[in-house]
Amino acid sequence: MQKKIIATALTGTALLLGACAYIPRPGPVGNRAVPQPARSVNLSKYMGRWYEQFRYEASFERDMDDVTAEYSLNDDGTVKVINSGRKPGSSGDFRQSVGKAKIADPTTNAKLKVSFFGPFYGNYWVLDHGDDYDWTIVGEPSGRYLWVLTRTAHPAPEVLASLAARVRALGYDWSLVRVTKQSRSY
Repeated sequence: MQKKIIATALTGTALLLGACAYIPRPGPVGNRAVPQPARSVNLSKYMGRWYEQFRYEASFERDMDDVTAEYSLNDDGTVKVINSGRKPGSSGDFRQSVGKAKIADPTTNAKLKVSFFGPFYGNYWVLDHGDDYDWTIVGEPSGRYLWVLTRTAHPAPEVLASLAARVRALGYDWSLVRVTKQSRSY
């Protein structure tokens, strides 16, 4: 009986691992040498609404515009994450994902683990941010993901140019960057 249970468990594991081979992988690696975060993060100042300006396209966000991220501190020290966005031609309907982040590096608060799917956490690194927390550049160690966020939906052109230059200086491939359209003004 025990051999049958072990054989069944091994077969199930093999099937699960085989199925994982068919899970779509994110796009090309756009930065093979992701730097460590440039500075510490004051979580209280980081909380609130952010407007996405640029990103590397990812399957879970494909073709979305009007993308925002809203962060708030939970009583247990974790961070509530609400991401929303709209697909063009979707009659204005916004899609929303609610997740939770936990601090992975309490010394700097610049490295977090975020989850939108139960116990599965991914890396979220605040690579750099403005002195007044008016912009932030977010990535993770694989170099496949990148997000550039600002506090306003429509920052000045010189701010966007400065952020684009900073993204390049961090080693990201600008040809993989997608500019996010923001039609909201709040």
